[in-house]
Amino acid sequence: MESPVKIKYRTKSRTTTCIEKDGVVYLTYDIFAGYPIKAAVSTRLGGVSKGYLGSMNLSYTRGDDPACVRENHRLLAKAVGYDETRLALSDQIHETTILRIEETDIREGKGCDGAVVQKGVDGLMTNVAKLPLMTFYADCVPLLFYDPGRHVIAMAHSGWKGTLAGIGPIALSRMQKEYDCIREDVLCAIGPSICQSCYEVDQTVRDAFFEKWPQAAGQWFIPSNNPEHYLLDLASACRDTLMGAGAQKEHIAMPDLCTCCNPDFLFSHRASGGKRGNLSVVMELL
Repeated sequence: MESPVKIKYRTKSRTTTCIEKDGVVYLTYDIFAGYPIKAAVSTRLGGVSKGYLGSMNLSYTRGDDPACVRENHRLLAKAVGYDETRLALSDQIHETTILRIEETDIREGKGCDGAVVQKGVDGLMTNVAKLPLMTFYADCVPLLFYDPGRHVIAMAHSGWKGTLAGIGPIALSRMQKEYDCIREDVLCAIGPSICQSCYEVDQTVRDAFFEKWPQAAGQWFIPSNNPEHYLLDLASACRDTLMGAGAQKEHIAMPDLCTCCNPDFLFSHRASGGKRGNLSVVMELL
């Protein structure tokens, strides 16, 4: 049975709904409610992995028992309602490659049972129904896109390197080029990620952002107590660069959960010192 769950974790705003079904807990995005798509982010709850990977680790690259990862994929797919044997997965390297997924990719076995779609992919997109896409996170920013008019979905993994390189605007550009999407119509969700108070970066990172966005970057950084270090609001940087690329502010849902503030609910690389599994974001057109 599917039912909403009251979130007891630290939140900033109300953009997601927490769902529990058959013991699996996941988040849905309110901005996509009522549209013929599925869009969900996993939590740590409801899987079979053990120890620091517990329990809903969905990555085959974190040292987990592959049988546990397979079972976690099965459990999440059953709860959310998609076919995990048709799943197209990413293998991310903090760059800006976004891969268009077609039915032939799945028939050729590139998306099933944990096989990556392609090495070096930080984003996926499709206009094919019943073809679920999945990307992975543990503090970096999930970016989700849906054009209701063209019925197209896309997703992108945006750490500081991807944000600096403009992977969000690149995703919008690819959607426009490949599917004739209208940027102003695209609905965007910025998923659970590390918040500014938890995300310290050094002077080199700050300088790189100021060099590329000399006016906007001042809104994304505040000084840290650590000399020559700063706190970066990565989610706001993603929002502002999406708006600069044509997305409408009212079409962008900001995150309401910090991964690092809630390490018992969401995997966080910084909170765990790197001993963690991976969350996933899954989207599917119906």
